[in-house]
Amino acid sequence: MFSIEKFGIYLSRLRKRADMTQSELADRLNLTRQAVSRYERGESFPDISVLVKIAEVFAVSTDELINAGGPTAGESAILENVVNGREDILAGEFSDIAGLAPILRPSVLEKLAKNFSKKGIDISEIISLAEYLNDESVTSLLHDAEFKEIDYEILERFLPILSTQSRLNIFENILAGEMDWHFLRVLMRYDDGLLLNSWVEAAVIDGVLPEECLSMLKTSG
Repeated sequence: MFSIEKFGIYLSRLRKRADMTQSELADRLNLTRQAVSRYERGESFPDISVLVKIAEVFAVSTDELINAGGPTAGESAILENVVNGREDILAGEFSDIAGLAPILRPSVLEKLAKNFSKKGIDISEIISLAEYLNDESVTSLLHDAEFKEIDYEILERFLPILSTQSRLNIFENILAGEMDWHFLRVLMRYDDGLLLNSWVEAAVIDGVLPEECLSMLKTSG
């Protein structure tokens, strides 16, 4: 997995080898000394445009800088595409996206996640990206997500931003037995006009849902 700490150590080594102070490097990059210091301590990672400038200052390739962070093959390919401004950014494994999430711009991360979602992204995986994406992007991913691996914490977190259709999809998954019926307790808090009470009652009468769901309706109401 890509490590900004390893990258920072390498950047510090390049700077010292060039007999350059942090302030001098900062001037060359049009940054503050504090920004360079954070890079070297592994507290932050430079924007792609800054990464290109760093490569120019030390006469190294951007590939060399990227590889200094010890990326996986997938992470390396993603970063190289981003540096080169390629629009068709793809990821082979979701772990590659999650590993780079802290250092990629939300717009780039959104593009990666959307491309990956075409393969079938699970809702439990989206939670690892949520803090790095804007609400619209998260909602968009959730609409296309699979709900195979989910727990109460994930559902509680995402239901407020899910569309009515997405909530209805969850209910249909419960009816189909693909999700535990106990998730109804959380879902009922965000009914928003779905009229789930009557649907649940009908499902109990038809034997699709257990009678315990009726007591759940009383407590949720």
